[in-house]
Amino acid sequence: MNSSVKIAELKTKDEMLSQLPLILQLTDGLTKKKYSEMLDTMLANGYRQVGAFVGKKCVGLSGFWICAKIYSDKYVELDNVIIDKNHRSKKIGKQLCDWVLSEAKRLGCKTAMLDAYVENKNAHRFYFREGFIIRGFHFLKSI
Repeated sequence: MNSSVKIAELKTKDEMLSQLPLILQLTDGLTKKKYSEMLDTMLANGYRQVGAFVGKKCVGLSGFWICAKIYSDKYVELDNVIIDKNHRSKKIGKQLCDWVLSEAKRLGCKTAMLDAYVENKNAHRFYFREGFIIRGFHFLKSI
């Protein structure tokens, strides 16, 4: 583990909004206005966010939700796990995932789920190392 990294939950919308530059490393073109609107909807539906900090700088981020589905029971869904491009391969992603999984277990979750972009091979390797498996396809249709 990287002991210089501190994991902390972001508690306010403003704290989350301030991480837009990091989010843009994974999601090009997202504006602050659009991110703010999305957060309003997401927060109203139980969205939470945790960051990895070196000093006061957030170098890693993961959103997450606690939900339930018939096939999985209560679960945590990790959303937009991002590590700053200058801080990758330092076990920060593992620290973030471990924190989220520990919180999910505390809340009674039985499984963890996430989506990773098909082209993001580095993320795939990371999630396989962390014990995730590919269980199915995630379908998407614009409406």
